[in-house]
Amino acid sequence: MTPPGTPTIAEELRGAGLRVTAARVALLETIREGDHLDAEAIASGVRDRVGHISLQAVYEALHALTAAGLVRRIEPSGSPARFEGRVGDNHHHLVCRSCGVVADVDCAVGEAPCLSASDDHGFAIDEAEVIYWGVCPACSTDRSS
Repeated sequence: MTPPGTPTIAEELRGAGLRVTAARVALLETIREGDHLDAEAIASGVRDRVGHISLQAVYEALHALTAAGLVRRIEPSGSPARFEGRVGDNHHHLVCRSCGVVADVDCAVGEAPCLSASDDHGFAIDEAEVIYWGVCPACSTDRSS
């Protein structure tokens, strides 16, 4: 249930200057209910909600939603791009080297500490992307068994 005063997905799409379609609404619902999904998983979730949609249409919608700031794309090395609905807060990710599971992690100290690069080379930095790599608890347990 959406709290009172929270914009609907349709209102968010309109606010971002995007056309409201059943597929885009279903796509955002799928991403927000999922956890760092790849395009194939998103397509499957959209199909469960609205019926047939091509993978190409999913990629096109993901591109538009990412460009509009409604979806965030992350690209852990060695795995397909993943998409999430948590945007605008400069959080980072943990990735399991064994199973590939991805988890969110907030910035370690204070307010966006990672925006202070050792040398900014004249750039006006507004975002940082950090990926921590390791082995998740489930895979650690499997290895010790």
